[in-house]
Amino acid sequence: MLVAQYFVEFIFYSFLGWIWESTYCTTKEKKWADRGFLFGPICPIYGSCVVATSILFGLFPALSDPAFPIWGIFIICMLGSAVAEFGTSWVLEKRFHARWWDYSEMPLNIQGRICLPVSICFGLAGVLVVKFLIPFINGMHAVVSPIIYEILALILAAVFGADFALTEASLSALLKDVEKMHAEFNERAQARFEKVQEGVTSVETRVNNEKLAMEAKVNEAKATLSKLHAGQLSFNQKRILVSIAKFVPDKKRTEDQNKDRIMLLKELKIRSRKFRDKDA
Repeated sequence: MLVAQYFVEFIFYSFLGWIWESTYCTTKEKKWADRGFLFGPICPIYGSCVVATSILFGLFPALSDPAFPIWGIFIICMLGSAVAEFGTSWVLEKRFHARWWDYSEMPLNIQGRICLPVSICFGLAGVLVVKFLIPFINGMHAVVSPIIYEILALILAAVFGADFALTEASLSALLKDVEKMHAEFNERAQARFEKVQEGVTSVETRVNNEKLAMEAKVNEAKATLSKLHAGQLSFNQKRILVSIAKFVPDKKRTEDQNKDRIMLLKELKIRSRKFRDKDA
């Protein structure tokens, strides 16, 4: 029953986190922003952090003692959120070579994954969660039947599992589509290059003109491919692509391959945003 209770709490806190993220980003961007890694209205990192905090403070009664200083709660929550953000960012980057948030332009950041100002905000939010939200939710446990938690946990676990599988499949398909687009682009670019090489003369001006013409045609091919593939993406793939803050190089690829791949992903993101906004 305890596991079911914690899982229901995890989903609930994840939903609250999604509301906060989406509201903040919508206000900042002045248009609707569906935040989160998954398709459903949840941000698991929030749920994981709050449940972990609830377990930690439950295991050590001294932390829940009214005499325990506020600054102590703040430090625990700030450091905990920083570890969670850094770890989640690292895992997602290793799996998908992308970041859903990037603090590179923020002061006192570490690899763009975490930064002091944001960690301080999470620390302050953690104090409110520990002092008010967690006690309120714990008070609800006394009036909710254990069987309700078990039924809710089963239903939510099925939905959460399906959501995770759908998101994983969408992202995997998206990455494969990018590889396909990259290969198609390389074929077109090579064909353009060979055509230019056949007509190259010893005249330097002619060579430069041909190179400029080839670059223009290559850039046109990039835009055409991006537009074509962006229109073929599913709604979920467009949503995921738009929510990614930064694409990162893949160590298995050459510098030129990474440059082209990131460029194509950025073009896809721009065009996906247009298609998504049009559909909305």
